[in-house]
Amino acid sequence: MAPLSVHIKHAGKVHDVQLDPDQPPSVFKDAIYQVTGVPIERMKVMIKGGMLKDDTDWKKVAPKDGQTFMVIGAAGELPKPPEKPVVFLEDMDDSELAQVSYPVGLVNLGNTCYMNSTVQAMRAIVELQTALNASSVTGLPNQLRLLFNNMSKTTESVTPSSFLLALRQAFPQFAELNRSGMKGGAAGYAQQDAEECWTQVLHALKVVPGLPGPSGSSAHTKGFVEQFIGGEMRRELKCDEAPEEPPSVTTEKVLKVDCNITISTNYMLSGILDALDGKLEKNSPSLGRQAVYTTRSRLSRIPSYLTVHMVRFAWRADIGKKAKIMRKVKFPLEFDAVEIVTDDLKEKLLPISRRLKEIEKDRLERRKVRKRTKVAAGQPKKDRDVEMTDASGAASGSTANAHSSENQEVAGGELQDESVYREKELKELEALVHADFLADVGSSVSGLYELVAIVTHKGAAADAGHYMGFVKRSVFHPISRKAGDPGIPEDDEDWYKFDDEKVSIFPREKLATLDGGGEDSSAYVLLYKTKALA
Repeated sequence: MAPLSVHIKHAGKVHDVQLDPDQPPSVFKDAIYQVTGVPIERMKVMIKGGMLKDDTDWKKVAPKDGQTFMVIGAAGELPKPPEKPVVFLEDMDDSELAQVSYPVGLVNLGNTCYMNSTVQAMRAIVELQTALNASSVTGLPNQLRLLFNNMSKTTESVTPSSFLLALRQAFPQFAELNRSGMKGGAAGYAQQDAEECWTQVLHALKVVPGLPGPSGSSAHTKGFVEQFIGGEMRRELKCDEAPEEPPSVTTEKVLKVDCNITISTNYMLSGILDALDGKLEKNSPSLGRQAVYTTRSRLSRIPSYLTVHMVRFAWRADIGKKAKIMRKVKFPLEFDAVEIVTDDLKEKLLPISRRLKEIEKDRLERRKVRKRTKVAAGQPKKDRDVEMTDASGAASGSTANAHSSENQEVAGGELQDESVYREKELKELEALVHADFLADVGSSVSGLYELVAIVTHKGAAADAGHYMGFVKRSVFHPISRKAGDPGIPEDDEDWYKFDDEKVSIFPREKLATLDGGGEDSSAYVLLYKTKALA
């Protein structure tokens, strides 16, 4: 049926709109909203015998050309035209499509899943792409830059041949051939360890210049890896048998934190502490013989991106190779590094860390309030008058009851725009940042992290099995904090799963299945990103 020209009567005015009986009533309501400004959730469209509902059958209504519909509801602000013209998918080129579709996968070139999963996880280090594009590096770093750029401009799987060649040239261990089971035929390339690939690529990236910092900082003297991924570990040795002997203190640069897994390890933090603290025997200068020492290691500098290595492979002399530790170890989606830093660093982190935790609770409450208010606004009220009231009246009660923090509401009980709160919170938090962090580009200022990428291993042996990458969706898409903004909702906590060429959505609820406990996919390398203040 062809669209009908009908009239809309609202607040004493008459508007002309199109009604397409082949489309659901929700489409007609949206057309009414465009001319009256009455939000759909507050709109009543009167028809013969009642009110137009979203599941109303147009055949029963039998609308006619020129018919007038009465609309009841308080108008809000009329919809604004988009700041940018609407572009349809069919009019986009590959580069534009890549910005709105799934990120692309990488073709497996023969036991290269270890490399593919590493590259996908490294894409979560968003500043790395900025640093690579601003540099004139060659070799492996340049090939990674080209690969990243290629992946961001297409919707098809990418074949990483050039990067693989550069990796094998830089680190011949990844060119090892697998001759087992071959009877006169050509040998293929052997499976490799993804954690070793991660570490070696980071070593190669040390030539990438760092990002600029504030005037007077030492940012220009540091490389990108040292800025954003490298930490500093302070190790202290004390002699158990000679307490009067001065402790030995050393400091070294590290690119990761190990999580040891024993028969009693259940949580990532306990595994990390087990790796940082321990006993060893060495010669005591005061005793003149071998003695037992207690070693205690803590981070004196933590980077924006903290890598945790789940030590799942151990050498077994009886079988002559590395075997996988299957034990289930739970890892957090949010990590507070205060337990693994030095006392001096902890003192600098705690003021902002404590306040950021409080502010995050406020932000969560605001999201809950907005969600409840939105739902309530869409539900009819039995005691509501036919002439519908403004939504602020419905929202005020739930808002006031749900959140009582100072300055959270404006007159009438409605929350202000989220950007208003974020701006105030950012100013407050920035005032708490220790001066040492301001000059240290790429360091974490709070010690609070969120998990953004995982490399998993499936199988029983390090030189076999299958690796996959998992990256949080918010890494690739901007966060939308209000209706109409591009991007994904702020409460979207889902992930992307990268199984070579195959890319799929991985629900947040299923992340717990990567804790281990068998030969299925187990978290092996975890990448945590320091939380943003705004």
